[in-house]
Amino acid sequence: MRAGLILSEALTGLRRNASMVISVILVTFVSLTFVGAAMLMQMQIGKMSAYWAERAQVSIVMCRDDSTVTTCAEGAATQEQLDEVATRLASPALADIVRDVRFESADEAYENLLKLYGDEYKDYVTPAQLGETYWVGLVDPGKSDVITEAFNGMTGVEGVKNQMQYLEPLFSALTVATYIAVGIAVLMLIAAVLLIATTIRLSAYARRREVGIMRLVGASNRFIQTPFILEGVAAAFIGSLLAGAAIVLGVHFGVGQYLHDRVTFITDWVGMSDAAIVIPVIIIIGLVLAALSAGFAIRRWLRA
Repeated sequence: MRAGLILSEALTGLRRNASMVISVILVTFVSLTFVGAAMLMQMQIGKMSAYWAERAQVSIVMCRDDSTVTTCAEGAATQEQLDEVATRLASPALADIVRDVRFESADEAYENLLKLYGDEYKDYVTPAQLGETYWVGLVDPGKSDVITEAFNGMTGVEGVKNQMQYLEPLFSALTVATYIAVGIAVLMLIAAVLLIATTIRLSAYARRREVGIMRLVGASNRFIQTPFILEGVAAAFIGSLLAGAAIVLGVHFGVGQYLHDRVTFITDWVGMSDAAIVIPVIIIIGLVLAALSAGFAIRRWLRA
């Protein structure tokens, strides 16, 4: 009976403030959708970073005849210099860092270039212009600086390049986009909290006579507050469910059916398993913020 009365009061409040409740639902929906999108974006950045870090290599570019750096003053790398680099890569000092090594001759580099860009480059590029390269796979991509320090400045080596340095600007841009999404989400959540508090105050004012009667008959503050808190929680819960549905649709159609077929250089996309992690989180965020803001608002009103 007591629980039924509390639910009845909460439903009455939702009906009386339908327009404000709809506003709470919409603001909660939009804000939590941004929160979920930011979480999924950060998950995607993590997947991309792990994928490319595992495959990214460090290239040790040997000197060519036309190299201008000081370590190439003697011209193209000699066989002795090539052997010295290979020996150092196979040394015990680098055994815990180097996973594998692949040597690419000038002719192989030339053939790979033609396969990638077409035979029209035959008239503009020669194997001598490409030179030899050692491609080094690392056990820990974060230790690429060790390879750079070991071979930079070595006679016969033109330079050491880390493939991850070309991807870092992309990851940085995506991280900034995530921060922007989080910032928008925080602003929207603040708006939702304020709107929930306003809705609860209006609902309490509209039922001030009922509240007064409850006080006269000895109802506790918790009994009086609970229906109002349930109103805010119910509105936020509906908005959270809508946000969860938007995330599922976004992952299924936006990622699975649109981006997956058009952005082919990314092979590991966020999926429904990731959405299943995000959705409970945003629902909990919505319910907790609604309960706290509604509880704070009704306590202040009752003390007034």
